[in-house]
Amino acid sequence: MDYDNYNNMTLIGALDQGTSSSRFLIFSTDTWEIVTMHQTPMESTYPQEGWVEQDPKQILSTSLLCITRAVEKLVDMGRDPNDIKAIGITNQRETTISWDKITGEPLYPAIVWQDNRTSELLEGLMKANGVKDKDKECLKDKCGLPLSTYFSAGKIKWLITNVPQVSEAVQDERCLFGTVDSWIIWNFNRNNGVGKGDLHITDVTNASRTMLMNIATLEWDEDLCKFFGIPMHTLPEIRSSSEIYSRISLSPHLKDVPISGILGDQQAALVGQRCLLPGSVKNTYGTGCFLLYNTGTKLIYSKHGLLTTVAYKLGPGGVTHYALEGSVAIAGAAITWLVKSLNLMKDEHETESLAKSVPNTNGCYFVPAFSGLYAPYWDPNARGIICGLSHATNKGHIVRATLEAISFQTKEVCKQVLSEQSI
Repeated sequence: MDYDNYNNMTLIGALDQGTSSSRFLIFSTDTWEIVTMHQTPMESTYPQEGWVEQDPKQILSTSLLCITRAVEKLVDMGRDPNDIKAIGITNQRETTISWDKITGEPLYPAIVWQDNRTSELLEGLMKANGVKDKDKECLKDKCGLPLSTYFSAGKIKWLITNVPQVSEAVQDERCLFGTVDSWIIWNFNRNNGVGKGDLHITDVTNASRTMLMNIATLEWDEDLCKFFGIPMHTLPEIRSSSEIYSRISLSPHLKDVPISGILGDQQAALVGQRCLLPGSVKNTYGTGCFLLYNTGTKLIYSKHGLLTTVAYKLGPGGVTHYALEGSVAIAGAAITWLVKSLNLMKDEHETESLAKSVPNTNGCYFVPAFSGLYAPYWDPNARGIICGLSHATNKGHIVRATLEAISFQTKEVCKQVLSEQSI
């Protein structure tokens, strides 16, 4: 950081609302280094086997808390919050929220992207729509995605079918659906309190993860919405990934600061790591692990279990860039499971020392299919397994096997990218 020019630097903020935490980072536009930040953990609940939920109000409150704390730190450093000229939002994708546009209240907990409760529902939809042989790629030509519990459309249909307050709100045209970006923007845009938010939007990257957007036209598709039985009036307006959408009214610390960027978290990582040229690739590790391969303006449909997704569209008149993605559901979440569920460690920081305490896994293997298997298998019914145990197995072997499991899954999606002949 160039502290000689510190007080003259223009600042921008980035709200990163993820599965395991929310955080707000303040960057200098001169050096693109972090000036300060604040991060707060997020809680998930598991009401039934295969279900993963979060509290939409906690998603919002932790986001606002992180903004408040980061701005307070900025003030303590002698900087003026008015130097923050704009913020961008990046978010956990596919996680689905329903809320009442009159009261502003959530109608049900957020159904997290890892949740696989919709497995039987999706099979029923295939049967009802005359899809033969349970063809999971029956909608791929339109949306670029296999029929999977991972994406938002099945979650929305489940809410309409199983939650009376949601179905009633849909009938009364009070219900709004959205991914996390839509929920945050709607609330950040509130004027004078609950019920006044009227900006119901999402960006092309998040919309491309719903199974409801036509991957070529970047518009909600009537046929896809009909397949899932989802009224189009409940869905947000689709915008580009970079434009001034609104100015913040909810947070007093950033009041009237423009919101000028929205990207799903993995696409944000692609852009942030400057993988902007066709052929560039990034792989990032968090709750899950996601490899994105930039295919430029070329729309490519994978033959090896990868997803076709929008990488970014910078500005309303910008060119759409696409990517192929290899999605791994459980990466860092497996480490968290060792800590919180098996109590093998006090915290995640012990992972490296335990893994290094043994030369190998001693024949122990771990398949962390807690939410089924994503790319390239797309099997929602797969379940996790630890095998190869013996009397000689200790927690060091299990921790090492967990790290190797993340590596094996990464190798698998890398292999599928290399197998694509059209890139």
